[in-house]
Amino acid sequence: MEFSELIRTSRAQAELLRGPEMPPLRGTLYVTGHHLLLSPAPQTTTDLWLLLLRSVDSIEKRVAGDSGTITLRCKDLRVLQLDIEGVEATLDIARSIEALSSLESVITSFPFFYRPKGLRLGDAWHFHPPESYYKRIARETNAWRLSEANEDFSLCPSYPRAVIVPRAVDDQTLARSARFRQGGRCPVLSYYYAPSGTVLLRSSQPLTGPQKRRCREDELLLRAVLAGARPEARGFILDTRSAQEAKQARITGGGTEAKAAYPGWKRLHRPLERGRPLQESFVCLVEACGDPEQSMDHWLSRLEGCCWLAHVKEVLSTACLAAQGMEREGACILVHGAEGTDSTLLVTSLTQLILDPMTRTMAGFQELVEREWIQAGHPFQLRCAHSAFSHAHPKHEAPTFLLFLDCVWQLSRQFPLSLEFGEGLLLVLFEHAYASPFGTFLCNSEKERCLCEVRTRTHSLWSGLNQPKEQRKLRNPLYVPNPLAIWPSVEPQSLRLWQGLFLRWTHPPEPSEVAGGKVWQIVTEREKTGDSQPTASTSEPQP
Repeated sequence: MEFSELIRTSRAQAELLRGPEMPPLRGTLYVTGHHLLLSPAPQTTTDLWLLLLRSVDSIEKRVAGDSGTITLRCKDLRVLQLDIEGVEATLDIARSIEALSSLESVITSFPFFYRPKGLRLGDAWHFHPPESYYKRIARETNAWRLSEANEDFSLCPSYPRAVIVPRAVDDQTLARSARFRQGGRCPVLSYYYAPSGTVLLRSSQPLTGPQKRRCREDELLLRAVLAGARPEARGFILDTRSAQEAKQARITGGGTEAKAAYPGWKRLHRPLERGRPLQESFVCLVEACGDPEQSMDHWLSRLEGCCWLAHVKEVLSTACLAAQGMEREGACILVHGAEGTDSTLLVTSLTQLILDPMTRTMAGFQELVEREWIQAGHPFQLRCAHSAFSHAHPKHEAPTFLLFLDCVWQLSRQFPLSLEFGEGLLLVLFEHAYASPFGTFLCNSEKERCLCEVRTRTHSLWSGLNQPKEQRKLRNPLYVPNPLAIWPSVEPQSLRLWQGLFLRWTHPPEPSEVAGGKVWQIVTEREKTGDSQPTASTSEPQP
């Protein structure tokens, strides 16, 4: 299929309205296979305006007289209005945008055509392999090994080629455990906590079913986890479903670990919302934030009614529970829900941010996202197919990764000196997860990325973000390394709406955001004059 077949009209005269704080732009609008471009009139000094079509979430069109209006609601929550000369041109351009913004083929998406200056294909794709993280663990303990049983993805299609498992467990045992877990996601190491010698694991639910089946190899694996930790270690299985949900899952073949079959392990249920309810909460919040006419009482009522901050609270509370189990009780923690690709990853990644200072550096946070979200099999293509504006919401869409970023933002607000990166990095990750010229967030798993040759045919987002110019913009100028755990407060007065994301296109920045920008400006100006040197990360992950 040629992109030209989907472009009914390639250009028209148009005026672009970008929001209350931005002046309108007038010029020639062009439609290409991947972008909308607006070239301003010759007498203006405005730069070329560019929009990646993949970032369009929904389209509304109206015609009146001899002109028309197209409203574009974008995945990054912008709302754009195009006033176009000519009714036919308006309808043709709207149909072209609808077709080009919803192409399902991965290999026809823009990352496979994007070739920025200064970057080479293959750069940064090798920055965070499982082997690198394993080498760091191996310096602390010999109780774990790197297994390549999933080299051809036959063990688990959503895991990477190599996983870290107990040394006492061979690949045959691992394969049988995988067959007992949904999607083949057997328990694997997520994080090794050196101070107590305990570990954080992730998996999917066991397939016990209504007959309450058991798997000797799965039981052996979790027994080996405790044996490889400190003497008399115990473990907690943190199930992100309610006890009732877990019980009902047995009807369809799922279930939970039987207490008698896993001695030393205690099961805890901490239900976290996911799927359709989480998506509806996101949509409700965005709708409330986009209504400028409401009273303060109505606004607060809608904010509470959407339950978004309640989700933030529950996720942070669960991550704190896992972190406390490891740090204060010296326990091993296994986290899973049903599939193990959504709320499980929320908990494991935030637990590491709480406990591990390295994950709060720029390089360490990039590794955390790569290891705990991308390589761990979060289905980005399914979950981020649409944002909050689409009229069709299939059940597989959910802002799970956005919820993670919001929780990280809450940590950064409560501990403003402890994270090397600022809000800018979180906003960039949100935007690129939904629509990006880079290949980092493409597909749903490492297996799919291999089949599409993503690593050899697209650029990595990390290579772009690690350019010196970008690093200066994204880092926190107030950063001071903090070797301690950071324990967030989840009291209602401590959690705030992330205005920098949800209100950034409709409201002016808060005084605190203006002050933060001024601090960053002062620091960068001092660096340019040589009064101080840039604060480089001293705890970058080493292989």
